[in-house]
Amino acid sequence: MIQLAKRVIRQTVNDKRSVMLILVAPLLILTLVYLLLGDSDYVATVGIEREAVPAPVITALEQQELTLVDLTASQVEQADDYLQQHEGVDAVLRFPENAGMAITLYEPSKKGATVMAEIQDAMADVNPSADTEVSYVYGTSDQSTFDSLGYVFLALFSFFFVFIISAMALVRERSRGTLGRLMMTPIRRGEVIAGYTAGYGVFAIVQAILIVLYAIYVLQLSNAGNIGWVLLTMVLLAVTAVSFGATISIFAGTELQVVQLIPFTIIPQVFFSGLIPLDLVPYQLGNLSYIMPIYYGAAAIKGVMVYGDGFAEIWGHLAGLTAYALVLYLINTLALKKFRKL
Repeated sequence: MIQLAKRVIRQTVNDKRSVMLILVAPLLILTLVYLLLGDSDYVATVGIEREAVPAPVITALEQQELTLVDLTASQVEQADDYLQQHEGVDAVLRFPENAGMAITLYEPSKKGATVMAEIQDAMADVNPSADTEVSYVYGTSDQSTFDSLGYVFLALFSFFFVFIISAMALVRERSRGTLGRLMMTPIRRGEVIAGYTAGYGVFAIVQAILIVLYAIYVLQLSNAGNIGWVLLTMVLLAVTAVSFGATISIFAGTELQVVQLIPFTIIPQVFFSGLIPLDLVPYQLGNLSYIMPIYYGAAAIKGVMVYGDGFAEIWGHLAGLTAYALVLYLINTLALKKFRKL
């Protein structure tokens, strides 16, 4: 038994990926979680009509971590339109006659909860018993968590499962010698990558369509836009996942090593997919989302399903996914050089 244990220890120590997975990966992920979920330096912005707000309330609001923006009476009355046109403003606060306090927020989110907490803290010092009416431009206060974050899971599930299948399958092709024999033929490296992408892409497309239809028509996930744009985004995301899996397979020698790379390649993307509002992330870490494909897919899907956006609003995210897939295609094509023996 002792000899067996020693052999396992020696094998693990000699495997750098296993050592990284056991000792380094947990520390990196824990540090990332600490940075993302730690205290945010975000200061919410609230629009008010100063002339219509009692002076004690203004004083109490100014004592909170809030930035107040002066609005006209018409802007306050048309709070929905104002918030749609001014993304930098988080809420509009007004005080209808004999009706307590009314707060209009953009959507139910952690950022909205932060704004509510600051306003309620201010009102607790002025009028703790004041009635509060909360409304949203998009969504409702009683919607489920699934309705609020369903678009994130559509992107995550589509990307993750396609990535796993394509990466492991390509590693298996190499270990069996199929890829080596294929590279001995006159076929071009770009054609090899295109062939694998097209082959696994077919199943990725079918999976994407199935997930979207099941989520919307069976699970009743709310959708405010054209389902066709959701399907197109899911297809692009799935094709990108195939290329991403091919890239990862280049650095992995076995299926186990593909799994070992997940903490470094997939888990960080989960945090930047929309589960956490990026403008609440401290130290400007939200900018890391621009190098992660899941961000583009989740942002486009949210735009369609939550805001009812069309192509004019989501084309930038679609272009990001397309560019990501093309860059990965070029990387994979160049990487195949080491498998072609001339």
